Amino acid sequence: MIIQDRMTVTSQKQVAHNIFEMKLSGKLVGEISSPGQFVHIRVSDSYELLLRRPISIASINKVENEMTILYRAEGQGTNELSKKREGDEVDVLGPLGNGFPVAETAPGETAVLVGGGIGVPPLYELSKQLTAKGVRCIHVLGFQSDNVVFYEEEFSTLGETHIVTVDGTKGAAGFVTTVMENLGNDFSTYYSCGPMPMLEAVQNMYTGKKGFLSFEQRMGCGIGACFACVCQTTEGNDKAYIKVCSDGPVFPAGMVSI
Repeated sequence: MIIQDRMTVTSQKQVAHNIFEMKLSGKLVGEISSPGQFVHIRVSDSYELLLRRPISIASINKVENEMTILYRAEGQGTNELSKKREGDEVDVLGPLGNGFPVAETAPGETAVLVGGGIGVPPLYELSKQLTAKGVRCIHVLGFQSDNVVFYEEEFSTLGETHIVTVDGTKGAAGFVTTVMENLGNDFSTYYSCGPMPMLEAVQNMYTGKKGFLSFEQRMGCGIGACFACVCQTTEGNDKAYIKVCSDGPVFPAGMVSI
């Protein structure tokens, strides 16, 4: 169920250049049903920052009633969010969207998780849940440079982890496909989140494999009312459109026209 909650900041820290990790506590955590869902955050009550910001949920701790978000502070809204401190309250709407289907990979099987930049965070909770049920996870995480790499250690504790940077300052040099070319096809499922060119490359490389893609799209309302995040499907019908915020953000590979 989607609720609006005044959540409390339990911690906030910078984990890489312009990348912040915020932990929030509140009743909304109990409503989260799957990894890959997101929240819509009102960062300020000022008119200039009236629109909420969509941010992926990186980790869920229902015992502590706490969730973790990771975000890039690059605009006025997210920069304002980065100023929040422990004890502050944040207006959060969520959980929103449909997440990654954990049940699509059975215990004993292998899953490849491919993330790019700020598309990496939702894969962390996904990997935690897959690993907990006995799935072997391989992570391929792409970044621009070493100064924006985050959560390498956290992913490494869950399974084989490959870091790729465009400029070669950390891990392999190039793109996620650089590493993927050497992984082979001995896996059951792939899950991916990141910029559109990356999703297209991943989908094309793994044609015929069962996969699920999480799309990053500009959003207005976050609940499917404003049609700001509409994408066309591959059905060939001019009226075959989906809304990333409410129908997604996760879709089966091949469903959305990239």
